[in-house]
Amino acid sequence: MPQNHPKRFARPVESIEPPRNVEVVIGVALVTLLVLILGALSDSPVWLLGLLVFLPAAASALCTVRQTKFVAAWIALVVVVIVLLRHGDGRSWLDRSLMMLLTLALGAASVYACHRRIRREDEMLRLRSTAAAMQRHILRPLPLLTDDVLVDGAYEPVQEDRLVGGDIYDVVESPWGTRVLIGDVQGKGLPAVGAAFAVIGAFREAAHREPTLTALVDALDASVVRHNSYAARTGDDERFVTALILNVDAHDEVQVVNCGHIAPHLLHDATISTPALDSGVPLGLAELATEPVTVDWFAFPAGATLLLTTDGLTETRGADGTFYPVTERLTERVSLSPTDLPHALYDDASAFAGERGQHDDVAILCVRRSPFR
Repeated sequence: MPQNHPKRFARPVESIEPPRNVEVVIGVALVTLLVLILGALSDSPVWLLGLLVFLPAAASALCTVRQTKFVAAWIALVVVVIVLLRHGDGRSWLDRSLMMLLTLALGAASVYACHRRIRREDEMLRLRSTAAAMQRHILRPLPLLTDDVLVDGAYEPVQEDRLVGGDIYDVVESPWGTRVLIGDVQGKGLPAVGAAFAVIGAFREAAHREPTLTALVDALDASVVRHNSYAARTGDDERFVTALILNVDAHDEVQVVNCGHIAPHLLHDATISTPALDSGVPLGLAELATEPVTVDWFAFPAGATLLLTTDGLTETRGADGTFYPVTERLTERVSLSPTDLPHALYDDASAFAGERGQHDDVAILCVRRSPFR
């Protein structure tokens, strides 16, 4: 059975950091002072106070509830004091009363809006954290070691709202060799995660049951079809899954079925090559295929490494809109170990994306052939 090692968890989901209390106090004091100075220079301080009335609304979009309460209370105090002190400037008490009531009403509304915003952010944070945690816990911890290979990698679920995807991987040691799966579910959100779980569950069962890769792929395709049938009844969108399924045994070749996925890179003796594979249809779309599932074979000598990725890496865009040059960056890091290479590529891709950030899950696996086979 695969041996588990400590897992590298994805970074935790974090909420937006509100300003510090001292920053709020200084900001409110400066704005208040500016308005009072402008009011003194224009000889109409009461009406310029209208500029302060909307300050709690701005605070409600950025600050905590307590900070928003402070801003609203401070502005209400300033407005009431100045309106009462300027009672002899010819303004009617009706106008003054309306100004004070408007200030109090907008302050209360701002506090309520801030409370609603924070509660909504907390709900979204819990949903995104739950989805990411579900993915992290359903996927096996890396690295994984079998009699045939060492599998290590990096898995980073994206954490922006509505961008929780369905990248998957798994490793099963079967009677016919080590089976490796990497895949990417079409679409985003929790329905995509559900389809991912369906494929992983089917893979773990069928990898021990089916002696051939073609039968294993048929079982995975059937699992996606069943999931789509259930999704259609519940009103969810149907999904397909691109995937690479490998079988590594004691021979010097690896068997691969490509279901519309990104081709692997073979690293051996400081050289990089991309095996030519037949690309079949994604899982869940077998009915559209014009030819049966085919198994490709290529040399996988002892000590060689296969790099498997999802399109979260290959479709990372830089500031100028160009795609991340995987082969070029891989050439610069070909000497790294299977443990270090996936994380080095992910960190480099994140730096390449810059402020654009990652917009999809990223899964990178290194499959190192055991040198003792």
